[in-house]
Parts: sequence; structure tokens; C-alpha cells
Amino acid sequence: MKKLLTATTAIALLGGTAMAQSNLEKLGAFKVTGTKEHTVVDQNSGSADSIRAVLENITMPEGFKIELYALVPDARHMAMAPQGTVLFVGTKKNKVWAVMDRDRNKVADEVKDFAPSLELDVPNGVAFSKDGFLFIAERNRVMMYPAAEFFHESPDVVAVPIVPQGTLIPVEEESYNHTARVVKVGPDNKLYISLGQPFNVAPPEKLDLYNETGIGGIIRMDRDGSNREVYTYGVRNSVGHDFHPVTGELWWTDNQVDGMGDDIPPGEINRQTAAGQHFGHPWYGGGDVRTNEYAGQEVPVDVVMPAVETVAHAADLGMSFYNGNMFPAKYKNAIFSAQHGSWNRTEPIGARVMVTFIDDEGNATTEPFAEGWLNENGEYDGRPVDVIPMKDGSLLVSDDFANAVYRITYSE
Repeated sequence: MKKLLTATTAIALLGGTAMAQSNLEKLGAFKVTGTKEHTVVDQNSGSADSIRAVLENITMPEGFKIELYALVPDARHMAMAPQGTVLFVGTKKNKVWAVMDRDRNKVADEVKDFAPSLELDVPNGVAFSKDGFLFIAERNRVMMYPAAEFFHESPDVVAVPIVPQGTLIPVEEESYNHTARVVKVGPDNKLYISLGQPFNVAPPEKLDLYNETGIGGIIRMDRDGSNREVYTYGVRNSVGHDFHPVTGELWWTDNQVDGMGDDIPPGEINRQTAAGQHFGHPWYGGGDVRTNEYAGQEVPVDVVMPAVETVAHAADLGMSFYNGNMFPAKYKNAIFSAQHGSWNRTEPIGARVMVTFIDDEGNATTEPFAEGWLNENGEYDGRPVDVIPMKDGSLLVSDDFANAVYRITYSE
């Protein structure tokens, strides 16, 4: 039996009764939990036509086209399964959605919740290894799901807590703020997980603990959760990272300090060339702008400045290097990233997809690629979150305001 819901109704039900934690133990022992139903999102909802009308106002370079791919409640970070049959979409609530295009017409025809027998807590980060293991980073746990691409049809799936509940960060540091983790599998086959620190500016009494645990940084570990280490320091709240297809270097976005004014500090896209580098927080609020809380203090670390400074408060989130062959050659190995849009700026900005071009010396320049979700009245018609390439070279964009995933294609 399945429950058929509109995207709006599905959102209202996400906060329902929690599953018993014993379900995880049952799954680990290959036992059934008794869960019978998936929540299925109606792809023929009237909201689809409204979203398509909004997309008519999106501007892009000549030859590009954007269309609705799927209605997905609270759509955040995305991961396409290795064989291209299922798209997994995380949220900041308690669902991960499995999105399928069964008739292969490049539009989703089925969206349902993944592993509904388990209770999930801010499962924002989703990533696949090349050999088909799905990793989901939650607020304070990391789960691994073997062969999720082919075993998602059942409410019960094999689920392995590689970082058990309450051990990703100290329990006393759990927060409602900056808890959207991002996980990616690096070229070294390790997991890289961002851990945003919960403050606007991290206070001095927290710095030692955060440096030790990786809060306000990016950690890496083996795929079974072992050999954990802090890879990146001095991060305020990164919600997007990826690895350069040629150099293997880690690049990542960072959301910078609020409340300093409309035009400072800048947002960041950072380039990391070695483990252990420090990127400035809390002494810097963004770029070379010093925070008020640490103004005048000597900076006790060597700081790597951003590869790109972006417009202040645009909320740079998910990003991916483009490795497809559909787009013109100049986009090869460029970064596509989402600006979610400002919340504390007199004149709102963002709500668009950016492209960052990188030359052979690593110098980077960023420009708008797709924009128009911030309408002429200064209202949001959408707020992009993540951008990933599909196997055919098209680009998927998630939007947690419109509850949608879009597909961008190119033809001459």
C-alpha cells in the first residue's frame, strides 16, 4: 500500500510520529520492521504548472534550457546513483527522497521516501561511492546503505551506522543552526563531511573543542568511519564541496558572518591544496574582513584567503564540478554552484546558479549562469540549493522553496 500526497501535504506530514530506534537494530539483523508504506509525492500536482511558469522567467546563456524534473518536498543536496537509475535528495527535515525516471524521458515519474522504517534527523548530505554505497550525513550521525540504488523499493533496507548517533559531534554541541551536513567521497576514497559551527561568530571558549572535533571545519574518514581526522579548519558554515576533476583538490563554499552590513563580508569559494589548512574563521568574517568580535587581535594561524569572493549574504551552498559533455567546452571542469539567497540584506540578492571558471594556474572567476528566481518585486519564486551533473551531461538544480528539482540542458 502507498500513500499518495501532493508535495505540500507531504511536507505537513514530515514531522509525524518518530520510528522506534529499535528498527535500526532489526535492519542490522536482516529482520523486517513492520513498516509497509512509502510516502509518494504526486508528480501531477497543480504546483507543477506554477513552477513551470516561474521557469519561463529564468535567464541563461543562449542555447540553455531549464525544465521541471521533479516535485520533491524540501529538496536539498542530491546524489545520482552510479548507474543513473535513482536520484537521492536530502532534506533539512526527516526525509530522503528517491526520485526515479522509469520511462527514461528525462522527467521524473516517481518520487517516494527512502528507508521510511528509519527515523532520520536533518539528512541533508547524500553521496554515492563509485561502487554503489550510499552515504547520508545527518545532524549527528552518518549512515551507509549498501546497494541503495537497487534495494530502495522496500521500506526496509540494509542500514549501517558508520558514525553512530551522537558521535559525529559531541551531543552537547547539537544545535538547530548550521546543521546541514554535506558528504562527498574524495579521490582518495575517503568521506569528507562538513561540520558547520552553530554561532554567527564562534566564541573563544569553543575554539579548542571545535578544532579538536572538526566543528567549524571539514573532517575526513575512511568509509567505515575509522581514521577520522580534521582536514579543514577555520570554516564558518560550508554547505557545499567537491573535488577538482584534474588536480583532486578540494573546493568548497562558505557562508560568512551576518549582521555586518549589506555589502560585507563577502561570501567565499575556497580552494584547499593540503590537509590542515586554516581559512580564517572566527578572526575573519569573510575574505579579509575582520570580525567585530576579534577585531584588533593578532591572528594566531596562517590563513588561506578565498579563491573567489562572492557577493555578500547571497548564501553560496551546493556546488559541483562539471564533468559532462553536453555543455560547450568552456564549461568543462568549471564549478556550478547555488546561491540560496539573502535573508539579512536591505536589497535581497542571490537565488541563482553561478558558474566559476578556473584557469590552469588555479585562478578563478565567477559569474551568474541562471537567474530569475528573485522576481522584480524582490520576492523569491525559488531558492536553489544544490547543483549536480547527470550522466548525460545535463545539470540538476534543487530548490527547497519551490519543492522542486530542475534540469538544465544545452543544444546549439
